[in-house]
Amino acid sequence: MKKNARFYWKLFLSTFYISAFTFGGGYVIIPLMRKKFVDEFHWIEEKEMLDLTAIAQSSPGAIAVNASILIGYRLSGIFGAFLTILATILPPMVILSVVSLFYTAFRDSAAVSAVMRGMQAGVAAVIADVVITMAAGVIKERSWFSNLLMIAVFLAAFVFNVNIIIIILTCGALGAAVAWMNKRKAEEGRG
Repeated sequence: MKKNARFYWKLFLSTFYISAFTFGGGYVIIPLMRKKFVDEFHWIEEKEMLDLTAIAQSSPGAIAVNASILIGYRLSGIFGAFLTILATILPPMVILSVVSLFYTAFRDSAAVSAVMRGMQAGVAAVIADVVITMAAGVIKERSWFSNLLMIAVFLAAFVFNVNIIIIILTCGALGAAVAWMNKRKAEEGRG
């Protein structure tokens, strides 16, 4: 991929646009990034986007910013990460600054309350899309370990109400163990 001024401008504008028109938090921005960078531009593979999403979710901080950092860094190193961070934080910063100026007028407005309730329904649908897309990506891998882990994590979080930190640390340890075993098998196969 040729990285010139046009590439960087396209990266900045795409991330800025996604951030400016995404309401509902980080889980909403992920499918839009996937559609833009995987489906439209073909800059990132589907599996890699799934991996970047998992890392963004398990890292401290806002998921939208974490995902932007990872995508920017993956596409163009430190400069790409800086560019995508800037493009991601500028729209909310400007919008919140304007909203804070008119907060008292918005606070009691029935119209604003109705719009917010409508947006909640839209956000729920987008989050459902993220869950279904990510689950489909895991199932496509046809890895019994990944499928079993996905089901176990769902049950642990949803049914048994296990602390998310315990789930993340356990999944990280299990993933590292499986990667180590696969690497060892590959080395034994060559030797």
